[in-house]
Amino acid sequence: MRVAVIGAGIAGLTVAAGLGADGHEVVVYERREEPGAVGAGLTLFGNAFDALDAIGLGDAVRRVSSDAIARMRSGQRRPSGDWLVSLPSAMVRTLRSLHRADLHRALAEALPAGSIRLGQSAALAVDGRAAVTVDGAEERFDLVIAADGLHSDTRTRLGLDRGVRYSGCTAWRGVTGSGVDLRGEVGETWGRGRIFGIVPLPDDRVYWFATESTAAAQHADDERTAVRERFGNWHEPILACIDATPPGAVLRHDIHDLARIPASFVKGRVVLVGDAAHGMTPNLGQGAGQAIEDAAMLTLLLRSGKPDEALSRYDELRRKRTRAVWRQSRLMGKVAQASHPIGAGIRDGLLRATPPAFMARATQSIQRWTGPQTLPGRVAPR
Repeated sequence: MRVAVIGAGIAGLTVAAGLGADGHEVVVYERREEPGAVGAGLTLFGNAFDALDAIGLGDAVRRVSSDAIARMRSGQRRPSGDWLVSLPSAMVRTLRSLHRADLHRALAEALPAGSIRLGQSAALAVDGRAAVTVDGAEERFDLVIAADGLHSDTRTRLGLDRGVRYSGCTAWRGVTGSGVDLRGEVGETWGRGRIFGIVPLPDDRVYWFATESTAAAQHADDERTAVRERFGNWHEPILACIDATPPGAVLRHDIHDLARIPASFVKGRVVLVGDAAHGMTPNLGQGAGQAIEDAAMLTLLLRSGKPDEALSRYDELRRKRTRAVWRQSRLMGKVAQASHPIGAGIRDGLLRATPPAFMARATQSIQRWTGPQTLPGRVAPR
C-alpha cells in the first residue's frame, strides 16, 4: 500500500518504520524544517518495548535508553525528603529512560532514506478521502495515518474532535548540562499542588520536570528562576538539578489532554494514532508508550492484507485500551496535584498505607501490552 503519515512525532515515526519494514511505500509529512524533537526526557515501560519488539524496533530504542531507574530507589517523597512510598522492583523492572530527541533519531533511522519530507505541511483532503494536500497539490494514498498531535487538524476535518481540556497544571522540563549526584534515588516529590520529578538519562545527565496547579498561559521572563523560586528549598538534589541546567534551556508548557476520546479512531481509510487519538496527561508516563502501542497494533493488523478489516479491528482494540489509560491518567493527576492541605494530607496517608504488592498489581494491566496475535480474531505474523 501507499501510505501517508501526517506528523513525524513518536507515533508517526514508529508506524512509518513498522509499515516501511513490511514493504509498504510510506511518506511522512512533517511541517518543521529540522528533524528531531523539541523536548527533554521521557520514560518507557515494558509495554512500549513489547510493542517495539513486535515490529522489530526494540533493540534500536534500547541502545539509546538506560535502565538505571531499575537499579535505584524510586517512588514518592515529601519536599523534606521523607519517603512516602518506595516502589516495588516489579513496577520499575522494565522501565527505561531516554532523551526524546534520541528516540526520534532512532525511529527516523529505521526508515528508508527520503521517507520524511521536512518543511511540508500536509492537510487531509476536505472530503475526508485518503488524500492529502501539500502546497496546493493533492496526493492520493491507500491509507492516511494522522499523527498530528493533540491539536490534530485531521481529527477536526474528520468531524471527530471533542475538544481539548486544560488539566489545571503547568509543567517545566529540563535536562542538566552535566551529571548530578542522585545518591541512588529518583522518582517524584509531592508537595501541595506541586510535583518535582527526577529521571537519569543514559549519558549521566538528568531529566527533571516540575508541575504546579495554576491558571493557564502564565509565563516568566526566566523560567529556570521561576522553578528555583518554587522548588529551591525542597530536598536535594532538586536544587542541584535546576542549577545544573543551562540558562534558557528550561521548557514550560501547560498540560492539556483531550476533553473526551473520539467516538472512533477511523473514518474510511483515515486513521488516528498517538495524541491525535487519545492525548492524555503525563501522570502515568504512558503518552509515548500508548503511541507506540498504536503504531505496533496497526502495523501488525495490516499484515492480514485486508486493510478495511484491519482498521476496524484497530479502532475496536485501541479505543478500549487507550480510553482506560486516558481516564486513569487524568484521575492520577487530580490525586497527585492535590493542593488543599487536607486533600494533600489524605493523599499522603493513603499512599503510605498502600501495600507495595497492591501497587504492583494495580499497574500490571497498563504496563503489559497485548498484541493482536494473542487476541480473538488473531492476525498471524508474516
